[in-house]
Amino acid sequence: MNPANGARDRLGRPLRGDTGEAFPQVPEQPEISDFEAWKQAMEYLNQDLPFHVHEVCEQRWRCAPNESKGAWRALAQWGAALTHAARGNQAGARALGQRASENLAHAKNIPATIDLDLVRMSLAQLSA
Repeated sequence: MNPANGARDRLGRPLRGDTGEAFPQVPEQPEISDFEAWKQAMEYLNQDLPFHVHEVCEQRWRCAPNESKGAWRALAQWGAALTHAARGNQAGARALGQRASENLAHAKNIPATIDLDLVRMSLAQLSA
């Protein structure tokens, strides 16, 4: 496999050569609902695929109504922070986690489907 074909490992890093196991990418979903995005993000989180969490939240951020874009941006940053932590980059995880916390605190409309307690607890753990 080579990076040109988009193959990535479970943490979203491009695969070079034939090393490592390729994980399926998150399918492109130009229109995804709050409910479906959160459902998929939780499925990926339960499978220990934080990069995929980031990707799904980013897709929702792109197509979300203006009033909830801030929340989805924060959730995409949360997924990126989880990815940094899984890769062993604690400084990056803390920095992105802090940014996600701040953006979530300033979000105008957080969809009801999102488990804010879970996200806040996770962000607090990333900051510790």
